[in-house]
Order: sequence, then C-alpha cells, then structure tokens
Amino acid sequence: MLPMDATAASWGPVLAKLVALALVIATSPVTVIPAVLVLHAPRPRPAGLAFLGGWVLSLAALTALFIGASDLLGGLHKSPPAWASWARVVFGAALIVFGIYRWLTRHRQGKSPAWMRSFSRLTPVRAGVTGAALAVIRPEVLIICAVAGLGIGTGELGIVGGWIAGAFFVAVSASTVALPILAYVSAGDRLDDALERLKDWMERNHAGMIAVVLVLIGLMVLYNGIHALLRV
Repeated sequence: MLPMDATAASWGPVLAKLVALALVIATSPVTVIPAVLVLHAPRPRPAGLAFLGGWVLSLAALTALFIGASDLLGGLHKSPPAWASWARVVFGAALIVFGIYRWLTRHRQGKSPAWMRSFSRLTPVRAGVTGAALAVIRPEVLIICAVAGLGIGTGELGIVGGWIAGAFFVAVSASTVALPILAYVSAGDRLDDALERLKDWMERNHAGMIAVVLVLIGLMVLYNGIHALLRV
C-alpha cells in the first residue's frame, strides 16, 4: 500500500490529465449535437435516457478495457516507438489541414447531413444502441479512452483508486450529454422552444462545428506525437 503522501502525489497528475482528456470528448460538437437532437424524437424522454445510458456504458466499457490492458500495453504507452510518434504527427497535421479546408468551405454546405436528421426519428431501443455505437466508431473517443485508461492503469492508484478515477473520467466525458437530457426529463415541455432554437442553430452551423472538431483533434494528436518524439 502506498503512503498517504505518495498516493496524493499519484492522484494529482492523473486527475489533471483525465480532466483535460475528458473535456475533449465532452466539449466536442459531435458529442453535444446528438444529445440535443435525440430530444426531438417521437418519445424524447425514453429515447434521451436510452441514448445517455448507451453512451455512458460504452465509455465505461472502453475505459475499463484499457485500464485492464495497462499491464500489457503500459510500456508502449510510456515509450511509443518512433514510427508511432511520426504517425501521430502526420495524422494530426492531416486532420488540421482537412479541418481548415472544411472551415473555408463551410458556406457551401447545404442542409444538415442525414446522420443528424436521423436522430429525430430514433426509437428508445435504437437510441440506446446509437449512443453505445457512437463511442466505438469515433476514432478520437477511442484514442482518448485508450490514453485515459492506460494512464489510470499505470498511475499507481491501486485497484479501488483506479476504478474511482475511471468513473470520474467517464462522468466528466458524459456530462454534456447528461445535462441536456436530464434537464429535459425534469423540465419537460418548458424546454421545447429553447431546444428547437438550439437544434436549428446547430443544423445551420454543423459544417463549421465539425471543422473546429477536426482542428482541435488534429492539434491534440500532433502535440502528442511531437511530445513523444522529443522524449526519445
């Protein structure tokens, strides 16, 4: 068992990193937009709660998977090979360039894409499956959960501390999905007008928001690649 001061020293940097990683997921428009659009489904309350449940369970499963795999992958997490670092640099730079292109051409985009419009037609079952699937099919979510899980697993927090840290990461990551859905469940029809205005705004500005997400993710990947190369 670690001494009290050693445990505190371990928690500090791990939690600081987890907050930064979780906020990348939480503040992404690709995270927030579906949480708002699903509340326009024919049965918004059960669909919203099912979507939230699927999203949280998927984030928790991914994080737990990488926490459990930290013993096998911890060395790679701490000292990635040079080719992996260069791959991050190239991939991050490509995302930034593509994001800038999407921003410059955002006014050419017409109506919102089909994937956005589909959320307003989800049944509760499909909403739960969609919430779970979104965490798995989004590469940036997979990467961030991997970094968070490996960081927790190698952070010398102990078994209980590791799972507490994992729950903390999932809670912060899912906060921006939980807030609108739980607010609607409690307030109901009083939020209809505000949600409709927000939905219209997001549909008009979806191209710009996606462009910003691409640039932010690219910057994060590029920074991690350069940082890893400088440590070699």
